[in-house]
Amino acid sequence: MTLRFTVDARDGGTAARAGTISTERGTLRTPAFMPVGTAATVKGVWPEQLREMGYGCILGNTYHLYLRPGHERIRGLGGLHRFMGWDRLILTDSGGFQVFSLSALRKVSDEAVTFRSHLDGSAHTVTPELAVEVQEALGSDVRMALDECVEYPTGRGEVEEAVRRTTLWATRSLAARAFEGGGMFGIVQGGMFPDLRRRSVEEICALPFQGFAIGGVSVGEGKELQRETVAGTAPMLPASLPRYLMGVGTPADIYFAIARGVDLFDCVLPTRNARNGMMFTSAGPVSIKQARYADDPLPPDERCDCPTCRGFSRAYLRHLYLQREMLGSMAMTVHNLHFYARMMRRAREAISRGNFGELVKESVVSENE
Repeated sequence: MTLRFTVDARDGGTAARAGTISTERGTLRTPAFMPVGTAATVKGVWPEQLREMGYGCILGNTYHLYLRPGHERIRGLGGLHRFMGWDRLILTDSGGFQVFSLSALRKVSDEAVTFRSHLDGSAHTVTPELAVEVQEALGSDVRMALDECVEYPTGRGEVEEAVRRTTLWATRSLAARAFEGGGMFGIVQGGMFPDLRRRSVEEICALPFQGFAIGGVSVGEGKELQRETVAGTAPMLPASLPRYLMGVGTPADIYFAIARGVDLFDCVLPTRNARNGMMFTSAGPVSIKQARYADDPLPPDERCDCPTCRGFSRAYLRHLYLQREMLGSMAMTVHNLHFYARMMRRAREAISRGNFGELVKESVVSENE
C-alpha cells in the first residue's frame, strides 16, 4: 500500500503531533478534520468551497452509497471523486456504524451482517469482503475494515464477542484487498472496558494496516467515559502511523484528543448543527432560533471572515431559518465548516511552535460543546 505518514512536529507539553499523510492523490496535513459527505456530498456546500477553506479530505459513507446509487454505478461513472467533483482525498468508512445503528433491522454472525435497508426494507448481506469491494469500487484513498460496534451500556460478554469478531473481520478485510493504492485502517473496539480495549489494540495493531482508528465511542457513554477511553486508547496505538478518532467532533473533544496524540477526526456536528440553526463562534455557540437575534445586525462572529459573516446578519439568518429557506442552512454550514477549518489550522500551527497546550488554555473551544 502506498499511504505514508510522517510526523513533522511534536508539541512540547502534550502528546500532540503535526504530520503529513501522503497518497498517490495528494497530501493531508494533520491533525485534520474531515467533513462528512454521507451521500457523495457535504450537505450545503460546493466542493470548491471546501477546497477554499483548506480541507484536504472528506468522508464518504459506504453503507449509504452501496444502497443508493450503488457502488457499481459509481465505478462505471469513473469513481467517487469524479462522481462528486472532488479531487482531494476521500476516506470511506466500512458501513459498520450505520449497520450498528439499525439494531432493529440487523443480525450479526461471524460470517456477515444481514440487515434490511432503511430505504425500502430490502434484505442485504454485508461481509468484510463486500465492504472492501464496495470501497474499492468507489475508489477511495483510505478504506476502513469492517468492525462490530456496540452501544453503551453493553455487557462484558457481548463486548468481548465484538472484539473477537472485529479482529476476525479485520483479517478478512486485509485478505480481500484487490487494489494496492491508498491505504486501509483497522478499527479498535472494546467498549468502555480498559482491558478489552488493550486486547483489541494488541490484536488489530498486529495486523499490517496503514493506520488505526478508535471506534465504539460516542455511542451513549457520556463525556467522562468517552474521554477516559480516548485518553487510555490513543497512546497504545503505534506512534508511526495515523490515529483516527471516529465520529467524535465537538471542538473541545477534538482538542482533547489532539493533546493525546490523535491525528484525524470526522463528525456530522458542524453540518448537522448548522441545519438546526446552531453556529460555532469565537464567543461560544449561537442558536439562531432564539428571539433575541430577531433585530441583531451583527454577523454571527465578529472575528470571522467567512462569506457568511462578511455578508449576513444574525437577524437575516434567523429570518431564513424560520422561513426554512435553504440559503440559511447553506450559509450557516459554510460558517461552521470555516470555524472547524480555522480551528484545525490553529492547532497545527501551535503544535509546530510547541505551544499547543497554551492554545487549549486560551481558546474558547470548551464553550462550543
